[in-house]
Amino acid sequence: AQRYVDRPYTVGGKKFDMRLYVLVTSFSPLTVWMHRNGFARFTNTRYNSDKSNINDSYMHLTNHSIQKKAKDHNQELKWGVDGLKLFLMSRHGRGATEILFAEIQDMIVRSLLSVQQTIIQDKHSYELYGYDVLIDSKLKPWLIEVNASPSLTSSSQEDYKIKYDVLSDLVDIIDLEGKMSGEELQVGGFDLVYDGEWIGECISNTIHRSSNNDIGEAALTHGNDSSRSLKGLKQSMIGCRYPSACIDHQGRQNPRRKYRKT
Repeated sequence: AQRYVDRPYTVGGKKFDMRLYVLVTSFSPLTVWMHRNGFARFTNTRYNSDKSNINDSYMHLTNHSIQKKAKDHNQELKWGVDGLKLFLMSRHGRGATEILFAEIQDMIVRSLLSVQQTIIQDKHSYELYGYDVLIDSKLKPWLIEVNASPSLTSSSQEDYKIKYDVLSDLVDIIDLEGKMSGEELQVGGFDLVYDGEWIGECISNTIHRSSNNDIGEAALTHGNDSSRSLKGLKQSMIGCRYPSACIDHQGRQNPRRKYRKT
């Protein structure tokens, strides 16, 4: 079943979706790692819901392969998910942003659970998936598609760094050198979110979506305090309740540090 989301969330009037990276190291039991970073892909043209524009691919489709063909193509049509999280926090507050990304984490795990019984398990294999997620104007996430072995070619220096970090952290998790204990809950930018059972609490069982009137609990201040406020927002997301909602900051955790289950 498919449905067109006619009221997407926009930034600067432009539609976008997110590419998020998910590593599955086992389907039996299901073991899911989700990377804290990724990137948002923006359209080249400002969004307009007028039906007369329905055939304008540069307005409705966020695929980089399509957007790069636009005559006035802007090379800076990608934005790191960390930056997007900070933007959403400045507009809607930490609580709404944390709920959004926790629901995305929930959605990703449930999509994998739905196909778990149909995947042939090989204990010597793993798969990196690229999840494409759209957010609507009510901060509700929608799953667009799931890409197996997603493209890892880069279009900018920031894009290169994001994908390099994902691959570097993936190699640490696969642990060909046998240096891991097998009890880690975080490796680089990857968080273990499901290992035969939910790691932590399942968002749909613990929180209810805020009403539209509740969205907007905080905003960035302006003037001399703006940089201080932005830093405060970033720090508040580092230790948040749900891993997928956290900021993958530069002072990253030692990938060999052990995070034991409690």
